[in-house]
Order: sequence, then structure tokens, then C-alpha cells
Amino acid sequence: MLKKLITVALIVAVLFIVRSQVPDAFFESILHGGTQTAGSAEEAFRNGRSGVMVTVEGAVIRVLADDNDGSRHQRFIIRLASGQTLLIAHNIDLSSRVPAQQNLQVKLRGQYEWSDKGGTVHWTHRDPQQKHEAGWIEIGGRRYN
Repeated sequence: MLKKLITVALIVAVLFIVRSQVPDAFFESILHGGTQTAGSAEEAFRNGRSGVMVTVEGAVIRVLADDNDGSRHQRFIIRLASGQTLLIAHNIDLSSRVPAQQNLQVKLRGQYEWSDKGGTVHWTHRDPQQKHEAGWIEIGGRRYN
């Protein structure tokens, strides 16, 4: 019995040490099917990271034409408080169109992809196969996903 207790204590200690040395993003990646969580879109941009889930808030500065090549995406650009701009590509085959208009404040969660222009955020909707962390867009207190 004492041997089992010591073995369990050693396993817990090793797990604790490993957990303290491995970044949170590694565990987020395991929990969310390969996506990782970044501290912010600004941090992901600075570090050239892609495939990370971010939550951002900003003002719509331009509404673009829909991208109808493949899955249809509603597209608009937002400016964050930091000044960074992001292209938002919202899949309207999997979610409803959002009422994005210039100067409206939006808050959203989605997957960030790096570009030299500030980046793109997509996956702002639910995954019908439930393999990817769900995203959303909030405008005027209403959440679309």
C-alpha cells in the first residue's frame, strides 16, 4: 500500500513539474483539436502566429464584397484600439450574415491567421462537425454564430 501511495505521489509531482514547464497553448491545442489560444491578436501578429483563437473588439472601418469562391464569406475590416486592422471572413454558408456597417463596434471570437496587413480572423461561427472551437460575432448586443 505504501509503495502505491509513493508511486502516485511521484506521478503527481512529475505531472505538476511538466505542467509548470509547458506553455498553456500546448494544452489549449490538445483540448481544442489543434487550435491554440493566443493572448491577443496583437501578440499573434507580433509573433507571426497563425491558427490561434482570439477574442477581439474594434470598429468596422470598411465593408467588402462577399467572397463567393468556395464557401461564401462575408468580409469586413475592423480596427482595434491598438490601431491594428483585421480582415474578418465570416462564413455565411454555416452562419447567418451579420449587420456589419462602417463605424459599428463589434466584438468577435475566431481563428487568427497572420498576414503582413494585420491578419485575418475566420471560424467566427460554430463547427457543424464539432471538431473546431466555435467562434462568434457580437454586434449591438446580439451574438451571431
